[in-house]
Amino acid sequence: MQVILLQDLYKHGVAGEVVKVADGFARNYLIPRKMAIQATPSAMRQTEAVRKNVEARRAQYNNMLNDLARQINGVELIFGRRAASTGKLFGSVTTQEIADELDRVTSVDINRRRISQQALREVGTHEVPVRLGNELSPTLIITIVPEDELPEFLTVRERGFMVTAEEIMIDGFRYPEPPEPPEEPSEADAAPMPNAEERVAEAAAG
Repeated sequence: MQVILLQDLYKHGVAGEVVKVADGFARNYLIPRKMAIQATPSAMRQTEAVRKNVEARRAQYNNMLNDLARQINGVELIFGRRAASTGKLFGSVTTQEIADELDRVTSVDINRRRISQQALREVGTHEVPVRLGNELSPTLIITIVPEDELPEFLTVRERGFMVTAEEIMIDGFRYPEPPEPPEEPSEADAAPMPNAEERVAEAAAG
């Protein structure tokens, strides 16, 4: 039987689409649940406007998802956690914490269930995909550093040094030193040079 879907149906089609399904599936499941109607000529005329409206709303939704993906792709979120010398965390960074930090940093509110990752349990740099649908999976960069290193790590990052979480776990690692402040000029250096007329006058006086 040919039916017109009234809502998106996994593996069958999207709302407004005319699809062929088994008669029993249509009569006993789809039609009673108002998920589809039989594709009669009059029904097809009536649903054409609905189909166009659905397509317009779907296009708008896809554009919104594309914009969202561009906003969050490559965003780095930094967490400090208590950790052993091996890099194992005493605890974890959860998907809810990632979603909350993303909201704080970018004002983008993502349901934690869209974050394709179990809780993170090691110091390091982690690439975490976010499932937005329509094959869109922007990637977040989750950086986890030992809790006691976090203040200096952030300070060094703010100075423009791209130190990684992996580097600070290496034995003997030292943070880059801040640049030396420029030397104050001496009085001799600060004194203005005589101009040409002053040099001529000095020579005549001598």
